[in-house]
Amino acid sequence: MSSLNQEWESFKTPPAKEVAPVPKVGEKAPVHPNLSLPSDKPTVIVFLRHCGCPFAEKTFKNLTALSMRHKDVHFVAVSHSSPEATERWVVEVGGNWEVRVVVDFERELYARWGLGISNTWHVLGPVAIYKTFQLGKAEGIWNRPTESGNRWQTSGAFAVTAGGGDVAWAKVAASASDLPDLDAALTSLGVKVKPKPPPEPRTDGFL
Repeated sequence: MSSLNQEWESFKTPPAKEVAPVPKVGEKAPVHPNLSLPSDKPTVIVFLRHCGCPFAEKTFKNLTALSMRHKDVHFVAVSHSSPEATERWVVEVGGNWEVRVVVDFERELYARWGLGISNTWHVLGPVAIYKTFQLGKAEGIWNRPTESGNRWQTSGAFAVTAGGGDVAWAKVAASASDLPDLDAALTSLGVKVKPKPPPEPRTDGFL
């Protein structure tokens, strides 16, 4: 019963926030005490949908994979689910590797970076529904139980330069299923994207 209640809570519209304009390329990155950025490395920041969302999981896995190949870049994932739910979800989806996970339960960082509340079409439109099943069938990534957070919070991703802290790339999700092109984020920082390593050879005797 509690699981059903949690799922129902995730569909409730959260309290309104005063949302700043989305930072544009060339502008200074928003400053907030809960999200300090290093001066010696560029940064890629991803603002996730709720923990349990398959598109949040896919985005997070893409981010962690890049974090292992690009140690010269600082990677951050921001979650608006509770600290406890976020910690459990990170473990369930494979760990954070070199990604710093920041919990923004009050959604202050989301608002500061111009990410507000979406609408029904954004979350439950036919494209989003179709891509949910497509992702599940192709990669086995389905909805997980939503312990905390809400489905209406818009996600997004940004690239920020080292030193000056200028926004080099920005992407606000057009729908719940809109995944950020993190390779483009790295390219905007002048980082050459390293190819994904080939899978380890099998040792079980089968081809």
